[in-house]
Amino acid sequence: MTSTRAPRTGDHNGRMGSKGPRGDEPKRRRAFSASDKLTHLDAYEQAVERGEGGAYLRGEGLYSSLISEWRKQRDAGMLAGKGPGEKVGKLTAEQAEIARLKRENERLNKRLATTETALDIMGKAHALLESLSERADSDEQRKKR
Repeated sequence: MTSTRAPRTGDHNGRMGSKGPRGDEPKRRRAFSASDKLTHLDAYEQAVERGEGGAYLRGEGLYSSLISEWRKQRDAGMLAGKGPGEKVGKLTAEQAEIARLKRENERLNKRLATTETALDIMGKAHALLESLSERADSDEQRKKR
């Protein structure tokens, strides 16, 4: 797995320099624009499909709670049409309900697909067993003659 970040450099003793993660300078809180959030969501979801979601979060210095919150905002349509620096407010009750219903709909669609696949397999198994039973019956009739 490769990282897109530059490797951290330390001094000749292997210690981190003052620019390291625990340096004396105060950390600035990062702000993400709507387009940044959408970009991170897309990249994270692609990484999850490859089984590398955690590595993506670590590499970008993000928390899974941010991803969850950004998904809610995206599903409620709050990230669409926002320019950089524009404030993204909290979800309204209606937007939160829409996001919840979209997630539930997606979950139920996955469950339906699984059920349909299981029923298809059961139907094929039933047809196979019927075919085997008919062959066994015809073989018994031949032996009786």
